[in-house]
Amino acid sequence: MTGPRAVRRIAATTDVHSSFDNALPMLTHLHAIQPETLIVDCGDFFEGSGYYRLGHGRIETAILQGLYDVIAPGNHGWIHHFEPPVRDITVCANTVDAATGQPLFRRLHTTRIGGQRVAITAVIGVQAFHSIPIDQRAGHRVIEPGQALREVMLAHHHEVDSWVVLSHSGFDEDLDLAAACPFLDVIFAGHCHSDQYGPIQVGETLVLKGRELGAGYALAEPSAERWTARTAHFPAPTGTAALPALLASAHSRIEDLRDRLALPIGAVAEPYRGRALNRRLLLGNLATRLHTALGADAVILNETALRSTQLDEVLTFGDLLTIEPFNNQLVHACIPEALRNSPGALLARLSKSAGPLVTEPTPLPPQLPTVLTTHYLAESYLDGRTHQAGLRLRQALQRILTEGPHR
Repeated sequence: MTGPRAVRRIAATTDVHSSFDNALPMLTHLHAIQPETLIVDCGDFFEGSGYYRLGHGRIETAILQGLYDVIAPGNHGWIHHFEPPVRDITVCANTVDAATGQPLFRRLHTTRIGGQRVAITAVIGVQAFHSIPIDQRAGHRVIEPGQALREVMLAHHHEVDSWVVLSHSGFDEDLDLAAACPFLDVIFAGHCHSDQYGPIQVGETLVLKGRELGAGYALAEPSAERWTARTAHFPAPTGTAALPALLASAHSRIEDLRDRLALPIGAVAEPYRGRALNRRLLLGNLATRLHTALGADAVILNETALRSTQLDEVLTFGDLLTIEPFNNQLVHACIPEALRNSPGALLARLSKSAGPLVTEPTPLPPQLPTVLTTHYLAESYLDGRTHQAGLRLRQALQRILTEGPHR
């Protein structure tokens, strides 16, 4: 862009997760409103589709560089926030170096919006932070979001008129955050993947969330008395609006990868054909097969290792990378010694951190020294892998999806 911007409002996306099958509405609309709008994101812009797996984050980085002013880090794509130019626009108030206590990112971005001096900061929820792969967050520490925001406010309250937070914590957590930090004007929510979008008013604070996967955005604008807010879908492009070179190049790369992702793998098995993927059904069938075929004491898989998508008659390469976007390996892992005789406590600990679980057998054996699971669960929440199972989760899923559960 050239020339000064007279910014009047903030537009926030969240949890885009590299969902670029229909990226043009997002790209063209954000570019069109950019002269008068501060463009922000609430985390998880990276990871979640074949576009990330094949493009290695370069498409996402180009879009962020070409459109966005301020972004929050999410648990997905954490490592990219330490790379320029993504780091240049990342803010976060509650993550620090574990050894020194120094912030990992800028804590605050200040700008003028509609005549007001506005402070924009971000937080990542404690649960979201701890779901980052352990090797990526080594040497990093998270502070309780409310505490961190109060500290930033006390340090800078005299410099600004309004406070806006980009939160990667979850909508319900952000309602609590609004109650705990009544000085906030707007909280843009992320991380939760729920049907709750708002805006909801908590005291004087508005909490709202844009639609995930690049489908929409949240909008907030200051007025003389208080902020106003709403959510919207990205409209279909009209005419032949041109994108600047950086965004046009990114969109061209998306088009190139779309052809590769459309390659067919095989016919979709009947239980999954012509419907939105039931992750629990698929993982249940997979756990049963793995328990029998690999002779493991037990199998534990987390539903959040997969993403749902609509499956038609033919499974494509893109479908498979959308369903299993995180390139998990299947491994045999050690159970922490304190939990080896307490399967209920083990499942409670894992589900609290990693979400709903699928296990085989059910119930688990009363004594469980090892388990077959993903390398993510093994290294983040268990005592590490003993050895690999010689199979990636994606490969195992492909067989189930194209052969059915009981071939």
